[in-house]
This record gives sequence, C-alpha cells and structure tokens, in this order.
Amino acid sequence: MKFLPTLGLAGCCVLLHACVLAPGQHMKTGELNDKESATGARYQLVPITPKLLAMDKASAVPAGLDPALTAYKPADYHIGPGDSLYITVWEHPELTSPAGSQQQTAANGRLVRSDGTLFYPYVGQVKAAGMTIEQLRTEISNRLTKYIAKPQVDISIVNFASQRVTLGGAFTSTAPQNITVTPLTLAQAVGTAGVNATVADLSNVVLRRDNQEYHLDLDTLSHTLQGGQDIYLKGGDNIYLPYNDNHEVYVLGEVVRPEAISFKTRNLSLTQALGRTGGLNQTSARGKSVYVIRGVEDMEKAPATIYQLDNTSPSAYAVAAQFPVEPGDVIYVGPAGITRWNRFISQLLPLSGLISNAANAQYNLDRDRQL
Repeated sequence: MKFLPTLGLAGCCVLLHACVLAPGQHMKTGELNDKESATGARYQLVPITPKLLAMDKASAVPAGLDPALTAYKPADYHIGPGDSLYITVWEHPELTSPAGSQQQTAANGRLVRSDGTLFYPYVGQVKAAGMTIEQLRTEISNRLTKYIAKPQVDISIVNFASQRVTLGGAFTSTAPQNITVTPLTLAQAVGTAGVNATVADLSNVVLRRDNQEYHLDLDTLSHTLQGGQDIYLKGGDNIYLPYNDNHEVYVLGEVVRPEAISFKTRNLSLTQALGRTGGLNQTSARGKSVYVIRGVEDMEKAPATIYQLDNTSPSAYAVAAQFPVEPGDVIYVGPAGITRWNRFISQLLPLSGLISNAANAQYNLDRDRQL
C-alpha cells in the first residue's frame, strides 16, 4: 500500500494540468492576432484606443432619410368610402338636419357608401369619393340651384374613416390612426400610439408604403432639428416597431452580474453595458482583460474581431464611453492572476483532502494489524 503518495502526486499533476488548460480561465491575446484556431476560424485583436475611435468616426456614413419619404407632401384631403359628412345648407334646416336640430351632429351626417357615392335630397346620388371638400361643395351647390336660389352650402367631415395608418409591434396602442384634413406626421403617430420602452427597438422602425419598406432610426431622428416631423404619412401606410429581444449584447466573466442586455437604441457604449451589470468585480477582474468579441457571418471569408480595452489606463473610461457595442457582441472580462490561483487552490483542496483521508485510513489499518 505504498502507492498512495505516488497517487497523490500524480493526481495533483493531473489537476494542475486541467486547471491551467481550463477554458475561459485566461485569453492569450498573443495567439489571437490574425491566426487560426483549432477549428480553422480566424481572429484579429484590435486595441480600443482614441485613434481607433477617431478612425471609426471618420469612416462612418451619416444615416439619412430616403428622399422619397421627405419629398412626399400631403395634398388637400380627398373624401373616401366610410367618411361621414355634415352638409349645411343655410336657411334650409330641413336639408341640413333632417333628423331634427335636437339630434347630435353625427345623426345628421351623410355616409359615403362603399361604392364612393352619397345621397342628398334634391341632389340625388353624388360620386363623392375622390373629391376634395371644396369640389363636393361646388357640385352640390350647382345641383341645388334648380330648387334654391343662390344656395349657400358648407361641408365638414364628422368622421374620418377612409384613410388609415396601421401600426404593429412594441407600441402601447396599435389602434389604427385616421388621416384627416390635418396632415399626420410619423412623430405624431408614434407619440399617439406610445412606445413600450422596456421591449421596443427604436433603431429599426419599419415604414411600409406602396410595397416598399423604409427602415428608420427613431432615436437618431429625434436628435435632428426636425426629427420625424419631416415624414408625413398617408393612407395605407403601416408602421412596425420591432421588439428588442434580438437586440442584445452578452456580458460574461468577472463582472458583478453576468447577463444578456437588451437595448432600445442603436448606440450603447461599452461603459453603459458594463455599468448595467454592476461593473467589473473589484476582487477578481483583471483590468487589461476587457474584451469585446464581434463575429462575422462568414468567418471563412473574413476574420472575427476581438477588441481589447486596457482598463488600467486613466483614459480607459473616456475611451470606453465612446466605444459603441453592437447587437450580438460578447463582452468578456477576464480574471486577475490571483483569481486564477485561488480557483486552482479551490479545485485542488477537495482532491488533496481525499488523498489525505485515504492515507490516514491506511495508516490506522496497518497499526491495528501490528497490535
């Protein structure tokens, strides 16, 4: 039974080898720069520096609105099926309020039928759909001249129903909004619908119009001089506000609360991402081991990029505050050297205790045999 010391030494060596090679314990940056891993994937290591931020800012293409959106300007409102009109003929209440003057205005309204026509006494059927209010007023006045001398006609729309904007996604209310005689802008429609701030992704709002899709960053637009006021809506438009469940970064390693972080705007800085997880673990994090891992769709054609921040530098906080992370990024904070040693000891102790107990048991057994 003399093999126990040898077993103990061998066990410690095996455990030491396992701890040193345990994945995730430390990222050897010298082996990442433009080299291939065991799986054939290629990586490049890029330090996060003020020079890198300046280069990215210079190469960034400012996002602009599609000219087709800003060029559209609403014309006069055109009457359509479903609209309800209140037609006034002055000094002729029998025509203006056939249901009685005590009734509400809507009860005396004239509905534009699905075929675009409406009926009015002494006028008959009128093809109202497609006309402006002024055009319909003129048409009714001309027809009434056969029965009324110099008729004075006024028309107002008491219910707009023919032109609507539909909404979907992460709005508080997705009820359709009507186009009226007052032009409706994108900002007004979004404000009326309300944004569910906890689940919405404001960086990629989709406006569908005439079989085309326009992708808009509402957060960026809100910081411009005009914002969404420049985008007028028209009947048939659809606004979709996506959810941010796929708009995430993943913070792992030596932070207070490793987790996936959703964000509703395009811009989330490295400082903000780390801050939401409680920041670096002061007892275990290694200042130089803050990495942002950014993959690509086809790693055979282009290398993935691993950005490294030296958090021990005094300027690191200012640099991290200006470095934007992107959806799908993995932020990894590596452990300090003492943390790796403590982990090694914590993994070694259970095995060494087992060896010690076995050795003591064998010693007691041998002594009992000698008695």
